Amino acid sequence: MYEKRVLIVGGTGYLGQHLLLSFSEIQQTTPYSLAFTHHTNPPPQRLLRAIPHALPFQVDLRAGHGLDAVTQTFGQPDVVVNCAALSVPRACEMDPAAAMSINIPTALIKWISSFSGNNTLLIHLSTDQVYEGTKSFYKEEDETAPVNVYGKSKVAAEQFVSANCSNFAILRSSIIYGPQTISPVPKSLPIQWMDSFLAKGEPLEFFHDEFRCPVYVKDLVTVIRTLTDRWISEGKQMQLLLNVGGPDRVSRVQMAESVAHARNYNTSLIKPVSASSVDRGVKSPADISMAITKLIQTLHISPISYAKGVRLTLDAEASS
Repeated sequence: MYEKRVLIVGGTGYLGQHLLLSFSEIQQTTPYSLAFTHHTNPPPQRLLRAIPHALPFQVDLRAGHGLDAVTQTFGQPDVVVNCAALSVPRACEMDPAAAMSINIPTALIKWISSFSGNNTLLIHLSTDQVYEGTKSFYKEEDETAPVNVYGKSKVAAEQFVSANCSNFAILRSSIIYGPQTISPVPKSLPIQWMDSFLAKGEPLEFFHDEFRCPVYVKDLVTVIRTLTDRWISEGKQMQLLLNVGGPDRVSRVQMAESVAHARNYNTSLIKPVSASSVDRGVKSPADISMAITKLIQTLHISPISYAKGVRLTLDAEASS
């Protein structure tokens, strides 16, 4: 029996690196052949040294250039996890065409469809920003009504996946937080950013009226691993849509307060302001907290609390 093949699309990003590390760590007990795509060349050496058995492929997802090399060298994947996206809302607002061409996985799905049979599971990462943000704890069946280009591109991607794939799981993720990656990503990570500023002992403004359900990165990895294992062990096709967030609905103020409590910083440094007081160059939904009942019932996974995730993140940073 051949090793099952898992391809991480966007493997050099934050979630992608955590996935690669997790899949590589279990290779002793559950052998997987691993590969990942990256957009810029070459991939980080620190990442390559940490996961020497994973095959890197440079791929342009807009045109699909490089996917044929995956076929020739790696073969048909049993599972494709699509983490790649233009995910900065302001960047999407400035270049809607790029947002649509990158975030709608047209070339990727055309490539997957070129294989005979429906033997590949696509796990596609979406976002809580598909929701309008006018109520609390959105459910999967609630209407999508995004307020910005990023959200619109992700809704279009979900629709494209649903219409053109017969075996998929779409994961609507909230803010992802947790430890830094093997090869540090260039974007600022939320907990580390808050910690670094609060450590200076200077007052800092945070929004009190925008709410999310941040998810600890290792919980999201567990969700993806569980879906992968279920498909490989049972072989039953799925058409699944899941909200993937943490259990806590928190504002930016509350997020910062949890970091301050964990570090014993002075919480009076945290100054609540309204999101409407700052022009970010993009409209942002006010409350896109998500219900995760379906996630818990379907996969029997209960994500950890935000406060616990903050402590685990800061402990990991201290020991790294």
